[in-house]
Parts: sequence; structure tokens; C-alpha cells
Amino acid sequence: MIARGIRNNNPLNIRRSKDKWQGLKPLQTDPQFCQFETMAYGWRAAFVMLTRTYYHTYRLYTIRAIINRWAPPNENNTKRYIENVCRFTGIGADEPLGIPSDKPSRWMKLGAAMCVQECGAEGLDWIALLDGWALARE
Repeated sequence: MIARGIRNNNPLNIRRSKDKWQGLKPLQTDPQFCQFETMAYGWRAAFVMLTRTYYHTYRLYTIRAIINRWAPPNENNTKRYIENVCRFTGIGADEPLGIPSDKPSRWMKLGAAMCVQECGAEGLDWIALLDGWALARE
């Protein structure tokens, strides 16, 4: 079975909200999660959230800080999520990720690892991830 985030072109399972993301499908049939026209637009939204909202607005600079907010313990096994993302990226839980524009590969690895945690490895599309990063930088 294809993971929900992959079916929705939403690799990090961004929840529906009042945000009007670029590339949202006009008709949203999933009651909980955003549905995007393409996977690149799903990645764009993920990277905008991670780099603009989480890094610049909330000032969350580490995997532990980001995942604690992204996947709170009342909804997830946050400790396991952090461990898995750290193992996949090779970045320590409390190691600063760096400024997104200076360390893009670290942020892309974070996104990839979160996708694997959310949707499984078979759903990871590296080309769409790179396209999404480029769209988020525009």
C-alpha cells in the first residue's frame, strides 16, 4: 500500500490549515493532510516550513528542537523519530543544522530523513526533493 503522504504528494504529512500553499490541489479530499499537485510542491511546502517557519520564525536549530515541535509526544513516539532522523542523516540530535542558505545539504538530508520516517523509504523521490528545495528558494 502506498503511504498517505506519497498519495497526497505531501512527503512530510503537512496538516491542513489556513495556509494557502503553492501547488495545493483545488479539491482537498483528505480531511487531515494537505494534498499537492506534484511531489515537488509538497517538498516546497516542507522546506518553507522547515527553513522559514521553524528555523527563522521559531528559531529551532537542531533536529531535537524541530522534531519535538513537528511530531510532538502527544501524537508520536518523538524519541524514536529523533533517533531515526539522526541515524539517517548522521547529524547529532543537538548539533546545530546551520543556516539553510549556507548548509542546504543538511536541510535536505533532514527533509529526506523525515520523509522516510513519515512515509517509508520507498516514497523518497530525490529529484522531487531537489526541485522542491529550488522552489522554496524562489
